[in-house]
Order: sequence, then C-alpha cells, then structure tokens
Amino acid sequence: MTFAIKADIPDPSAPVLTFTAQKTMYGGKHIAEGDEIFLFASENEGGPGLVACGVVIAAEAVARLPSVARQTPRVSISVRCTARAEKALGRRELKPFMDWQDGRPETELNFKFYRQATDKIVGLSDEAAAYLRTLF
Repeated sequence: MTFAIKADIPDPSAPVLTFTAQKTMYGGKHIAEGDEIFLFASENEGGPGLVACGVVIAAEAVARLPSVARQTPRVSISVRCTARAEKALGRRELKPFMDWQDGRPETELNFKFYRQATDKIVGLSDEAAAYLRTLF
C-alpha cells in the first residue's frame, strides 16, 4: 500500500524525517517499514503542500490511552526521502476537485487531506499514488 502524510515539515530537504504520534485516517494505521509515502508540508503550519516522497524506514503504533474511550489510532514513523516534488500540489491546486463521487485522484487527495484539515497519515488508492508519482 502507498501512503501520504500531511504534517509540519520544518526541513523538507533533510534526508531522513521523523514524525511522532501522528494521527491516522483512511487506512493510515496500516503503514509499515518499506512502504512508499508522499510528504505534504502542512499549510496549517505554513508549508506549501507536496514536497517529497520517500520510503518508510521505521513504523511503530502508539499505544492507546486506557482513559480515553474514542481515539484515533496514531503511529510514529521515520522516512528516508528519495525525491523532491517538481510540481506544486497543495490546498489551492486541489480545491476545485470537490465532486466526491467523480473518482479522480485529485478529488481523493482533497477529500482525505482538506475536508478535515488536520494533519494525518492516510492510505492512498493505486490511482492517487500513480498521479502523485507524475509530480516528481
């Protein structure tokens, strides 16, 4: 499976990035070592959107708190960056894709990242992953 993360990425040029206790949605909790991942620098934190892609070199589920009834699964990951994005893709570029039933990869990304704008790790369809690969 292929994944994407939207998070605060202070130095997108770093060869290895670590993300601690990240929220997961849309299958993101299944991320594992060796998985392909696309990195989006969160616009919530002043980032531009898609900045890099890489390979997960470590993934560990964060234990749930027994005192909290409903909680989103969280994972900590480390990523070795393999390429930098050559084309822009962020909230501005994805905003027009709002017909949730059209099956377009851009719509999937808009839905998963910006319908609920919190930072998170998400699982991607093969079509969305193929589309993202064209931006490198």
